[in-house]
Amino acid sequence: MTIDAHQHFWCLERGDYGWITADLPELHRDFLPRDLLPHLDACGIDRTVLVQAAPTVQETRFLLELADAEPRVAGVVGWVDLGADDARATIDALAAHPRLLGIRPMLQDIDDTDWVLSAGVLDALAHVAASGLRLDALIQPRHLDTVDALARRLPTLPIVIDHVAKPVMQAGVPPEAAWLDGMARLAGHPRICCKLSGMATEFGAGWRAASLAPFADAVLERFGADRVMWGSDWPVLELVGSYEQWYDAAETLARALDDDERAALFGRTAARFYGLDPP
Repeated sequence: MTIDAHQHFWCLERGDYGWITADLPELHRDFLPRDLLPHLDACGIDRTVLVQAAPTVQETRFLLELADAEPRVAGVVGWVDLGADDARATIDALAAHPRLLGIRPMLQDIDDTDWVLSAGVLDALAHVAASGLRLDALIQPRHLDTVDALARRLPTLPIVIDHVAKPVMQAGVPPEAAWLDGMARLAGHPRICCKLSGMATEFGAGWRAASLAPFADAVLERFGADRVMWGSDWPVLELVGSYEQWYDAAETLARALDDDERAALFGRTAARFYGLDPP
């Protein structure tokens, strides 16, 4: 089973997506299952993990409805205000839907780097773990120590790092030592995985597989393919390239892996982490 571990849908008229403006013409339209399916067919992708793109419970419920209607969407990573007094109740209400896989609080947009370590949020995340859900960590390098501390405090919480933690990527510039060290510490926690996703967008125009290889190699070396999963980050990817271009680049980045490791990267890791059954 080949899995895209990270993709989005949105419908602009819902009003959830304040960050998608006319200044981003590549993204300023609806993206729904009918738009994604041709890309999945072209790349031989069996199933996907649908990830929230707005900090509203209403968007999460909308995504769950889309997942119910499209069998190739294996499940949804939604959003909950983990700092709210009713966070546990909201988690329970959403978790009653069998397609909810996890929660993503969009940590990169929160100024307080250590917000996720506050008492109320830790309590909510403990409930996420107890509910059989996972945490998608949308972070930047400033959060690496924070997530290390989070994993120590909540060792039963499965965590996946989105977009390899968004390190600085520039042509001819090697990975920063602080990012390499931080990712190594996170890899020391057996319940932390990493998504090979978002890299082309983070690099920007002119990205190539060769430019991304030092970062992909570092992630695979530290985590191993059994804890790394490929994701498209489509349609955000449309800012710098196509679904097919990124999939082909990922195939190139995985060229040194053996067949078993490739099977993990392109499906088995995501299936195990998110608890996905065969279609």
